[in-house]
Amino acid sequence: MKMQEFSLKEGQELKIRVKPNDDSARFAINIGHDADNIALHFNPRFDSGSDVNTIVCNSKSGGSWGEEQREGHFPFARGEESKFYINFTMDQFYIKLPDGRMMDFPNRLGDVKYDYFEVKGDAVFHGVKIK
Repeated sequence: MKMQEFSLKEGQELKIRVKPNDDSARFAINIGHDADNIALHFNPRFDSGSDVNTIVCNSKSGGSWGEEQREGHFPFARGEESKFYINFTMDQFYIKLPDGRMMDFPNRLGDVKYDYFEVKGDAVFHGVKIK
């Protein structure tokens, strides 16, 4: 699912409700300007390649991926709905994970507004809300 006329501004909070499939390998959320310019690629991986129960974050600028950042804390469970929250500043993305723990990722594109939102992978997305 992609939303092109999406608008997320600095200081707003994005609430996401997702239920990974019972056999989910991974799912991803992309926030940016378009498919070649992604400020936040948030990718929980249950079992994908060499990653098991790992959250991988990255960014893409001009079609080129940056350096991946891995988070070993993994509060997602297959077959269970989770809620998490994303907000950002010009410098950082802040992600409040389903268990309340916080993680961050640099806002490498450095913008204060993004209008591209994409979800994909082995999960059902039950809701996306901006407040």
